[in-house]
Amino acid sequence: MEELALLFPNLTLGFSTAVSPANLFYCFAGVFVGTLIGVLPGIGPLAAIAMLLPLTFNLPPVGALIMLAGIYYGAQYAGSTTAILVKLPRESASVVTCMDGYEMAKKGRAGPALAVAALGSFFAGTVGVVLIALFGPPIAELALKFGSAEYFSLVVMGLIASAVLAHGSLIKALGMILLGLLFGIVGTDVNSGMSRFAFGVTGLTDGISFVVIAMGLFGFAEIVSNLERGGAKRDLLFGRIKHLWPTLDDFRRSWKPAIRGTAIGAFFGTLPGAGPTIAAFSSYALEKKVAKDPSRFGSGAIEGVAGPESANNAAAQCAFIPTLTLGIAGSGTMALMLGALTIQGIAPGLQVMTQRPELFWGLIASMWIGNGMLVLLNLPLIGLWVKLLTVPYRMLFPAIMMFMAIGVYSVNNQSLDIYITLMFGVLGYVFVKLKCEPAPLILAFVLGPLMEENLRRALLISRGDPTVFMTRPISAGFLVATLALLLIMVVPAVRKKRQEALEDQPHDTTA
Repeated sequence: MEELALLFPNLTLGFSTAVSPANLFYCFAGVFVGTLIGVLPGIGPLAAIAMLLPLTFNLPPVGALIMLAGIYYGAQYAGSTTAILVKLPRESASVVTCMDGYEMAKKGRAGPALAVAALGSFFAGTVGVVLIALFGPPIAELALKFGSAEYFSLVVMGLIASAVLAHGSLIKALGMILLGLLFGIVGTDVNSGMSRFAFGVTGLTDGISFVVIAMGLFGFAEIVSNLERGGAKRDLLFGRIKHLWPTLDDFRRSWKPAIRGTAIGAFFGTLPGAGPTIAAFSSYALEKKVAKDPSRFGSGAIEGVAGPESANNAAAQCAFIPTLTLGIAGSGTMALMLGALTIQGIAPGLQVMTQRPELFWGLIASMWIGNGMLVLLNLPLIGLWVKLLTVPYRMLFPAIMMFMAIGVYSVNNQSLDIYITLMFGVLGYVFVKLKCEPAPLILAFVLGPLMEENLRRALLISRGDPTVFMTRPISAGFLVATLALLLIMVVPAVRKKRQEALEDQPHDTTA
């Protein structure tokens, strides 16, 4: 009740700060630049904030944080545009959107897919703002109960659950997870400082970039597959654009997944290291499980867009809870936000709420304003994005490859990344032929380092005792759920039902 009593005075302070002309300009500039950069394949929130961070050095602290936050969730939302239209997931959370959003675009329903993504993101962002304002400190205290053992068990459960999402053979999906974990350990060992699997190549000492793998497995592999099928067929396929606004049936199918996705995203967003990726995959898994006809997923189910996009955006907004209240950066992007705070001379932590309330509440209020700006910016532009589909593919794919090469090169400014991307493009094409879905590989690559780090830290703290994962209740609960998931999947009746649910889905494994 105390938090509720203070909510309205705090939000009043926040909106009075956020609606000043200068802060409104910074908010608009952030979401506009974030959206503009986000639609470019290969350039995500992390790269966008890293490139534009110097622009905020001379801004007032509130304006700097508002602008950087706008860039973050603007670019986070814009990832759905490239995922739906050209099947290029800009970052790992957009991988799930490809599964059904791209299939909707192929059927001439790119407009409804983009509109539902925009409206779902706005709803999730609005709820996320309320949750941050109302439950920020209590949820942050709950996140403190997650130690290394809990995070390891959570990641293990997430990886096993991703295998259930994959089309086709469960063994292939588990094999893709192992391959992703192997790619994830390339680089420098965090404990010893020794290079692992770099083979003497200096450019690999920092590991393989996510952008390199994603652009290779999804971007180049998709281009080669389309060229193999023939550009004329692709052009005719993309010419059937029926309408831009969702139908009543679309809204009926989408509102419940949007609510469930928002709840999932809010939970995972408050956990450092979890964030939009696990939230989006978990939302997709839940929607597929509760659907009356799971075979629709993977072939253009609008629930497969509404749920993950809502979860994605809610997680992105709620990630500010541990960042602002505890000073814990759960991702590289949040680490940059913490860096921006320290550059402005502000020590992150619970004291931000008490010592700089205008900054904390002004940032929260600006998030709601920024989400409204995103809708106003992107809904009128749906027609423009959809017109990309009418461009003949023989003219479109060279431009896509150019932007991918620019995006890949801009991450580390080294040409080696472009060659590695081409190698993963060949590997992705092989996966298409073998009917192996790369989504579990991507998830394992992203979460593998987090899993290894927490595994080693938990064993160090317990002096090598592996029972620490079972003696801690939350960790044990995650592991029991993982084991139950594996046991259920090998039960003949369940395995047969899963196969029946997947057999009608297209075997386009680059989704």
